[in-house]
Amino acid sequence: MADCKTRDLELLAPARNIDIGIAAIDCGADAVYMAGPRFGARQAAGNSIEDIRSLCSHARRYGARIFITLNTILYDSELEDARQLMLAAQDAGADAIIVQDPAILQMAAESINRGNGFSLPLHASTQCAIRTPDQARFYEDLGFSRLILERELSLEQILAIREAVDCELEFFVHGALCVCYSGQCYMSEAITGRSANRGACAQACRSLYDLEDGNGRILVKNKALLSLKDFNLKERLSDLAQAGITSFKIEGRLKNMSYVKNIVRDYSLALDRIVALSDGLFRRASFGRAEGGFTPCPDKTFNRGYTQLFIDGRRGKWSTFDSAKGMGEEVGTVSFISPGKDMLRIRPDESGKKRGSSGLKLNNGDGFSFVSRSSEVTGFRADVCNGLEIKCKPVPELFLGAKIYRNTDTAFEKKIETDTPSRYINVSVNIRITHTGNGFSVYVEAESEDGRTVAGTYGQGSQAAENTERMEAIFTGQMSKNTGHYRFSVKSLAYDCGQLPLMPVSSINGIRRKIADALDAMDCKARPLLNRTDRINTEHPLPVPDIIPYKANVSNRITRQIYTNAGASRIEPAFEISHLKEAELMRTKYCIRYELGLCRRLTKESGPSKDLFLLNNGQRFILHFDCSRCEMTVRMDTHGSRK
Repeated sequence: MADCKTRDLELLAPARNIDIGIAAIDCGADAVYMAGPRFGARQAAGNSIEDIRSLCSHARRYGARIFITLNTILYDSELEDARQLMLAAQDAGADAIIVQDPAILQMAAESINRGNGFSLPLHASTQCAIRTPDQARFYEDLGFSRLILERELSLEQILAIREAVDCELEFFVHGALCVCYSGQCYMSEAITGRSANRGACAQACRSLYDLEDGNGRILVKNKALLSLKDFNLKERLSDLAQAGITSFKIEGRLKNMSYVKNIVRDYSLALDRIVALSDGLFRRASFGRAEGGFTPCPDKTFNRGYTQLFIDGRRGKWSTFDSAKGMGEEVGTVSFISPGKDMLRIRPDESGKKRGSSGLKLNNGDGFSFVSRSSEVTGFRADVCNGLEIKCKPVPELFLGAKIYRNTDTAFEKKIETDTPSRYINVSVNIRITHTGNGFSVYVEAESEDGRTVAGTYGQGSQAAENTERMEAIFTGQMSKNTGHYRFSVKSLAYDCGQLPLMPVSSINGIRRKIADALDAMDCKARPLLNRTDRINTEHPLPVPDIIPYKANVSNRITRQIYTNAGASRIEPAFEISHLKEAELMRTKYCIRYELGLCRRLTKESGPSKDLFLLNNGQRFILHFDCSRCEMTVRMDTHGSRK
């Protein structure tokens, strides 16, 4: 367990590419995670080694970190390519690698033994499905420096894991939620041949389904029955920090620039407030604070509505049946429609009224959505907005009383694009001015907040300023200006000669720029990052059960050997290698019965809950309700499909 010394809190942001990564750091992220050229669990979000190198260089300014995702399961034919990618990522300056397949640990150990110098920390991906203390101990013993926990955990469960291990813990706090336990969803692979564990998820959980009972009766038709709201734990960051979470992770490696900037800025400000109120218990994991720029508002960028999931150990309504897409912020209801349905008037909802008349401002080009009478999500774009009146192309599905949501706020998007915060490293300056026979000499000592120090002496001629007080104000003012990503402040100014040299502003600015250049010539002194790569233990890992099921995702010879070393006698191949006919395609804490008010604990029915069925595009899936564990499973109906 960590001791009571000051603890670092890390805001970890996603990046689809280098530009988004740079923006995330500038908006206050302490670390960024992104994929390399391959094996990154998001086939549409790969990056070149050179882009990784450039992003690492930018991150170094603030002691921020870059983590590379190598978190797909690997086939035997891919092991060497994965090993080469590990070494290339290290050479590019990456700080850690996020891993799903334990084979990576063995290859890291072999690289060390060969003298190849691999030394990066390895972080166990959320795809490892770590949700118990025993699982956490197993992965820590293998040699992982950080464990990324399952999203479905409660604070109590997180505390239990924190007590069980000494390594760092990371937890998702915002973004899209997989309905299934991470790393154990096989639905996409089963129906399309696209494996989520290989970075090619078809997002079957966002599809529309009919719900059928055992008698063939349709209970719900054409709804996103497996789609969850988005995660939002901004109000629980302090609880998570107290529970021992080190890194607060934002989901979204496929999200666009405005989404990442908005969410990162919002959570960075929230962490700053926690640090400020912690009486020295916490500090940010990197240096430099982002200042100014747009005011974040998560409701204005993509979301499906928000949930805190199981953080309090209680169920809630987690689903987004009507739409798996982002509806946007609710702005009001339709109070008037023109005969041609090309103009409507909105009556603000309660939240709009609380914002006041100035708070709800509609803009030309804004995007809107609503649910039609046929339960279809329909969108339209405003041509002209005048107060609460919207002129648009005809929208036949519009009806009086429809709830209107704004999913694109053009003014806010423009603000995010053009008004980015500036991030500065604080630099304190001590100045001593002396006068000798050769004239005035200015000696400057500067120290950045991360501990870099520079000093220099600068001659300033022999002419004294006529007005010493005014010259001191000018000198102090110019030396306290920002240069590059440094915010200078004069801590002391001493001159024992009774006079100050007459210095032009350009000369003072030149001294400040030279100090900034000298600081740039040194690496920012980053906070320490736990690294246990030298403790990799794949030869004698902690014992595991005799039978390792397909859910362990064993897809190569190295991982198979690791489980054999741990005492397993039978190791089932990964589902991607061999499709088990009766396999659970999903196991989840989400329960459709609960969402529909049919939970037997609520209805006080006796006996087991009866199976239900999902229908989609001619395919039929069995929903089984494991009420003893309060979980739902999804399996393919192998006895025939009904259309």
